Amino acid sequence: MAPQPLKGIRVLDLTNVLAGPFACHQLAHMGADVVKVEARGDGDLARQLGADAALNQARMGVSFLAQNPGKRSITLDLKHPLGKEAFRRLVRTADVLVENYRPGVMQRLGLDHVALRAENPRLVYCAISGFGQDGPLHQLPAYDQIIQGMSGLMSVTGAPEHAPYRVGTPVADTIGGLTAAFAVAAALADRGRTQGCFIDVSMLEAVLATMGWAVSNHLVAGRAPQPMGNDNVTASPSGTFRTGDGLLNIAANKQEQFVAVCQVLGHSEWADDARFAGRQARLQHRAALTALMEQALAARPASGWWPLLTAAGVPAGPVYTVPQALAHPQIAGRGMIGAFADAPGVGRDIRVLRTGFKLDGEAPSVATPPPRLGQHTEDILSELGYSGAAIAALREEQAI
Repeated sequence: MAPQPLKGIRVLDLTNVLAGPFACHQLAHMGADVVKVEARGDGDLARQLGADAALNQARMGVSFLAQNPGKRSITLDLKHPLGKEAFRRLVRTADVLVENYRPGVMQRLGLDHVALRAENPRLVYCAISGFGQDGPLHQLPAYDQIIQGMSGLMSVTGAPEHAPYRVGTPVADTIGGLTAAFAVAAALADRGRTQGCFIDVSMLEAVLATMGWAVSNHLVAGRAPQPMGNDNVTASPSGTFRTGDGLLNIAANKQEQFVAVCQVLGHSEWADDARFAGRQARLQHRAALTALMEQALAARPASGWWPLLTAAGVPAGPVYTVPQALAHPQIAGRGMIGAFADAPGVGRDIRVLRTGFKLDGEAPSVATPPPRLGQHTEDILSELGYSGAAIAALREEQAI
């Protein structure tokens, strides 16, 4: 079994859809006891999202299943006085709270980080929002595509004739979630910490932080980044190339790699061509070089070329679909995909992604499948000291 560095840490997950659930998904795989606090009725909106309509109707949507294995679910009405009291009791047992409401929502409920510090002075409170807790846009709602557009990410995505394009997966949400998980783990690792802390994660800033090269070209060199399609802004030949069958990625970023490309393709003379002899020259004559390379690459499919290039020291690889990537032994053999038999509320076996790393040779995993809405409400309330009669009363009051 993989090490669990967060074993014994309780995380309250008050989040919805992706950025927050993804953050807590990482923490659960590190061994944390993640308690998902959901609203009565529908719970996390992600329960209704995904490609399987029947699962959406059952409030076990594929989008929810992807980010919530290993968590326990309790339903509470945080507007009801009894629901608030149960939540405060839960906070007293927690180490971390993660929420992704719009700024001000938790304060209006009387459950913001200042109020909860009275319940638990050591609580690490992490708030994820589109724009952060202050600034002229802080009250606006934010979704992945909005952040992709406002960060400049879309402006550099796609070919010049088609950009701007959104990235094909919700990268702003997942980057925000990873940023939050990193910040929470850092706060927990602070050996000198004597009290709680408030973590303010801005998805907009988190995405910008990952765009260092593009942003720095503007900040330092005064050059605004432009969409380059599949070409690499810093090197040529570096990008995707048509072959006899399928696209091939080649990243010949060094001079010796370019020379190796010429040799593998049977055109050593390109290395002496004035248009291609130097790095800057290849950037200036990228189109001409690409045309020559694709003529040569047409002799074989991508599957035939990339082993030859990698053997010659040139980074290269095919362009796979998602199913092809998942089926490849490199993924299938490293424990990246977890499986749960006959998952509750789903009625069949499910497979979900884990994290992208190993600890001491083992892929982090969780023991339980994604929870049904409110599946653990009674268990968690019992842990907090509620009697059976008290839990029944809470249910009668519709506080849970």
